[in-house]
Amino acid sequence: MNAVTEPETLSELIADCAFIPATLQAESLPAAPVTAEPWQVDEACHAQVAELDAYV
Repeated sequence: MNAVTEPETLSELIADCAFIPATLQAESLPAAPVTAEPWQVDEACHAQVAELDAYV
């Protein structure tokens, strides 16, 4: 049994992408709807990140 490992270099990542099935590649996926509802940040969401600068 082969262990699955994360790519360690960019070239390994690119090589891994070659194994993505065609059904999962962007060209074969349906286009996103252009009539998507706009989103808004409410007070609860804003409160979650209000003091983010203190952590950065």
